[in-house]
Amino acid sequence: MSAFDVDRLVFTPADVDLTRSPLAGQFDAETYVLGAFNPGLTVLPSGNLLMMVRIAEALRKPIFDGKVHAIRWDDGRYVLDGWPLELADTADPRKFELHGGGWRIMALTSLSWLLPVELSPDGLQVVAVHYDHAVAPQGSWQCYGLEDARISRVEGRYWMTTCSVSPERHSTTLYSSDNALDWSFEGIVLDHQNKDMLIFEGRIDGMYWAQTRPLGDLYFAYPPGSKWRSGPAINLARSPDCRHWQPVLQPGIRPHADTVATARMGGGAPPILTEIAGRRGWLALWHGVEPKEIVGIYRTYWSLLDEADPTRVIATNHAPLLEANAALTKPLSDLMYLYDVVFTTGIVDAGTHFVVASGEADPACRITHIPKNHPAFSARDDDG
Repeated sequence: MSAFDVDRLVFTPADVDLTRSPLAGQFDAETYVLGAFNPGLTVLPSGNLLMMVRIAEALRKPIFDGKVHAIRWDDGRYVLDGWPLELADTADPRKFELHGGGWRIMALTSLSWLLPVELSPDGLQVVAVHYDHAVAPQGSWQCYGLEDARISRVEGRYWMTTCSVSPERHSTTLYSSDNALDWSFEGIVLDHQNKDMLIFEGRIDGMYWAQTRPLGDLYFAYPPGSKWRSGPAINLARSPDCRHWQPVLQPGIRPHADTVATARMGGGAPPILTEIAGRRGWLALWHGVEPKEIVGIYRTYWSLLDEADPTRVIATNHAPLLEANAALTKPLSDLMYLYDVVFTTGIVDAGTHFVVASGEADPACRITHIPKNHPAFSARDDDG
């Protein structure tokens, strides 16, 4: 049973009409919705909410004619590429690895595009699905798709970061809008693999701030006895115009050595300025990953950052705020290929509570109402 009074799936693969997909009619192979998940969240000018849902559209049968296939955008259309089976590891339904290159090379069995889904102000009813405003690949830098939108509204303008996937680079791309439906492409803002760039919903001393999470295969050790664990962490960057970003010298949120539950971490919802248990600051929801099998266990945690200096964590808690809820996805059992995963990607301040949007496993979008007086916010440990 959920720990929250309002906690439900609001959008699933069954709610997607693939006849209106950007990929429809582009090639002679059947596709299906592998997942409708990891939604960016914001408030529209009307007061309704908007989720920008990642639609992972996958080949029903990626293996045929002795090859495994991937979908790729190519100069305004979508095509299929095939690789010999003897070169590929196809154990994961989402992707396959190609051997023989000397380093890790991966391709996807799906291509992701972004679908705007309008919700009622409480986030619990679908009002409209805006296929005519879908955001899809438009260049070689995102020929394998766009993933995991995060939306921030700063001084009346909407900013959306996405992860763009291609052989050229695994980059962070930026879009802007004055209504959260008509998006303008602003370019690549992080030219390296960075899965979670989140723009703060407000400026600090005239500057835009963002959380980032660069990835790599090598991390240097902290000294023996340190309270920090080496590995992926949440860094900070700032910008005068939201387009050109410089990393902040001080570290952001780092994994603690005394818990394996957050051995790997990354940003979740864009930080918002609010008050928690009598303390005002930037509320950052982030994910911690406990190692388990291939993917791990994903949970949502929180930290409160200093209003004037977001490099300072003034409150946090080692206990998770949100965990995967198997009861929610039980009706989707035939679609499940991941378990123990909740991936929070959006938050709206609704007065007495927060409306929180997450991907539940990979299939669906979850909306949770979390009261501001929830015990998890009051039982806190300062991070130092």
